[in-house]
Amino acid sequence: MKVLVLGGDGFCGWPTSLHLSDIGHDVTIVDNLSRREIDLELEVDSLTPIRPIGERIRVWKELTGKEISFVHLDLAQEYDRFEQLLRESRPDAIVHFGEQRAAPYSMRSTIAKRYTVDNNVRGTHNVLAAIVSTGLDIALVHLGTMGVYGYGWSGSAPIPEGYLTVKVPTPDGDLEREILHPANPGSVYHLTKTLDQLLFAFYCANDQLRITDLHQGIVWGTQTPQTALDERLINRFDYDGDYGTVLNRFLMQAAIGHPLTVHGTGGQTRAFIHIRDTVRCIQIALENPPQRGEKPMVFNQVTETYRVRDLAELIAKLTGVEVANLPNPRREAAENELNVSRDRFLALGLNPTFLSEGLLEEIRDIAEKYRSRADTTKIIARSVWRQGMETSPDLVTK
Repeated sequence: MKVLVLGGDGFCGWPTSLHLSDIGHDVTIVDNLSRREIDLELEVDSLTPIRPIGERIRVWKELTGKEISFVHLDLAQEYDRFEQLLRESRPDAIVHFGEQRAAPYSMRSTIAKRYTVDNNVRGTHNVLAAIVSTGLDIALVHLGTMGVYGYGWSGSAPIPEGYLTVKVPTPDGDLEREILHPANPGSVYHLTKTLDQLLFAFYCANDQLRITDLHQGIVWGTQTPQTALDERLINRFDYDGDYGTVLNRFLMQAAIGHPLTVHGTGGQTRAFIHIRDTVRCIQIALENPPQRGEKPMVFNQVTETYRVRDLAELIAKLTGVEVANLPNPRREAAENELNVSRDRFLALGLNPTFLSEGLLEEIRDIAEKYRSRADTTKIIARSVWRQGMETSPDLVTK
């Protein structure tokens, strides 16, 4: 299968590109390298050393004999070039990671908010418009987020995979309808993913595009079998307050003896998935696309759920590092339940990696190995959800 991986230089895109290449697909990475530019803006590097994209691709060919192509292209700004790329390469499928992915960064400033909307929404729409314009039958797999559902308002009711059956009262009786699950985005980043799913619904109905939307949980872990072949292929490990996901932040903090920073009560329940399972889920989605004329297929890409404070306590017990509570920079419920339906990927053969199986490996092989690269001044989250919110970095240890 010929596959374009949009955003293929990023945290999820790079290991996915290698995985798909390794199992025999013809992969082309399309990326504007903006994530590397944001590192410069934030003055923080990945904990793991990331080589230039050209070197990464050369090393992959040296080790495996497999070629991955690279096109430096901005999806949001260079529509004509992207449409021409589709006409020339005629891909069978597109995997779309090409969006600014961090909720805290999207709330960092007015500039970051506008960039996130301009980049994510315009880029996604350009992809859809180009597929229609070329007339090619391309299956699109998009990486969405569990955050489109929101947190804390559904109680203990299970969140279905994308759609909700509702009854609409009328004078002639109730009408039963299936609708997209009501959205409740908690950041500008999550808002763009909510807008994405409306774009998908329209283009599937109007133009019969074939789209799979993956509502993914928080990704943890660093390596896949492919990225672990050589340090020059290593994946990103973000730990800073803007891009570091909660579990990876805890792992790095434990490695350097820094208190584990829990925002608020730590009662936020979140969904998690290992990066190894992310790439496998992409493969499964590509192998099981919807038919033309079907509504977007939605998978909840999740393997387990945890409260943040329970994660912190788990890692504290493993490492002996203390837990510290900080003011929460986000506008969110202090406590929430999260019951997620996730049957589709399991039915299609996903064998999940659980936290209990991989935490020590991450602490030993990644966080401790590269701890000398950590900049402790970047640990505390500075981006706030509204002006006037408490942002004191003082630690309250428990």
